[in-house]
This record gives sequence, structure tokens and C-alpha cells, in this order.
Amino acid sequence: MRIRIVDAFTDRPFAGNPAAVLVLDGDGFPDATWLQRVATEMNLSETAFVHPLPPGGPAGWALRWFTPAVEVDMCGHATLAAAHVLATTGRAEGTVTFTARCGLLTAEAAGDGTYTMDFPTSSLTPVDTPKDIADALGTEVLTVHDTAEHIGDLVVELRDERAVREVRPDLGALRAYARRGVIVTAAAEDPAGGHDFVSRGFFPAAGIDEDPVTGSAHTALAPFWAARLGRTDLTGLQGGARQGLVRVRLRGERTLLTGGAVTVLEGDLLATP
Repeated sequence: MRIRIVDAFTDRPFAGNPAAVLVLDGDGFPDATWLQRVATEMNLSETAFVHPLPPGGPAGWALRWFTPAVEVDMCGHATLAAAHVLATTGRAEGTVTFTARCGLLTAEAAGDGTYTMDFPTSSLTPVDTPKDIADALGTEVLTVHDTAEHIGDLVVELRDERAVREVRPDLGALRAYARRGVIVTAAAEDPAGGHDFVSRGFFPAAGIDEDPVTGSAHTALAPFWAARLGRTDLTGLQGGARQGLVRVRLRGERTLLTGGAVTVLEGDLLATP
């Protein structure tokens, strides 16, 4: 079985967010215990598993995502990685359609090497600032919003881009504040610098201390920053030491996420189901 590692939301190796992708030839998924063991072995923020579906249905592929610790409902960068693998190996052409826990997703390849994915837009609910979250993040907190069920993150607004870049959270303490993770964000210092807002994502409860580029979180960051900046087409820069760009287009109940992808490793998985 061929397994690949793809750097997503980047146009060069060793940047963006790496995901493992395993394309299965059968008509179903192996046991979830085996899928989780593969993801734990890969030890990346996400491993994507896909298998083809019978023709004539709404989707061509079934898709699941696993962190090293748990299965998740939605993942952007591993969906991008899966679409890239299917396109570059000749398994799919044009728009790739997936069915997943969060519903129907699509990914369309462009001539410049990028892919545009169609995801459900997350709701945003303002909440009172949780007690001690500023201490857990080690910085001042401006606002806090909860997100939709398939994401389950807290979006925490910080005072500026520098605060986002310098945050050093108490990861153990962050476990208490969200169903999935905590996204910190702020407006870009220089709007002419190629991005409109910045973010970082911490997911210790899912076995991920920091996720370099979280595509699914941008389905919440898109409406968050569209409301503040007055535009529905924006670019987000996410990450600390490792970074990537996500172009977002808010289209009501759907959010389009665009980014590049690069395959950096390909090999044989010998431990078959």
C-alpha cells in the first residue's frame, strides 16, 4: 500500500502543514483501530484515508481523518493533501468530491498548482472569556468565540500580530477550554504584507501541541475577519516556526479555501489490515 506525505498550504517542501495520505482500493474502510494505529505511527497532525465510491453518487471518494490520538470530523489541510495525491497520481481529474463526517466536500485543481476546497462555513458564537484563559495563553485576550460542532474550537482574538507570534501557551491548561482546540488570531500588522490576518492553533486534547496550518479553522476565521475588515476575500497566515497561507472566500453558508500542496515523501506501508 502506497502512503505519501504532502505539505499542504504551501508551494515548497518543508513548509505548510504535513499530512499523510493513504488511498485504499477497496469499497470500504478497514477497522477504525487499524486506521488509528496508522495515524499514530505517522505521528503527523492528520492522516487522511480515502477510498473510491461507486459511480453515480454525489461523491467520488469517502474520506476520514485521524490525528495521532483521535478521529476528527473535519480537516482542511489533509483534504487538500488527499486531493493533491489523487490528482497527481491520475486517480481523479477536475473537481474531486468527498463524503465525510461533516458532509459533502469538493476540491478543484487550478493550473497554478493550487486547489480550492468548498467547506461549510462555521457559526461563531460570542462567549464570556473563560476564567484563567489569559493566564493559560500568557497574553491579553480581547474576545472569545465558540465555533460549530464539526470544529469545536475557541477563536481567541489577541491584541496584535506580535502577540500571536509570541504566544507560548500552557498546553496542559488549554485542554480545559475547548472541545477540539484553541485558535489565537489578530489582524495583520501590515495589510500590504500579503496577508490580512494571522493565527496559530493549539490542539493538545487531540494529540497535537501546535498545528501549523489548520484549514478547517479558517471556516470560522473567514466570517470572523470578514465582519471586521469588510471584505469576504481574505488571506490568512497561520503558524509559528512553520507557516502557510490560506486564501479564503466567504460565500454565505460555504467557505472556499485555496492553497498549494507538495508531495515530499512516498513509500510502502507494509503493515496492511
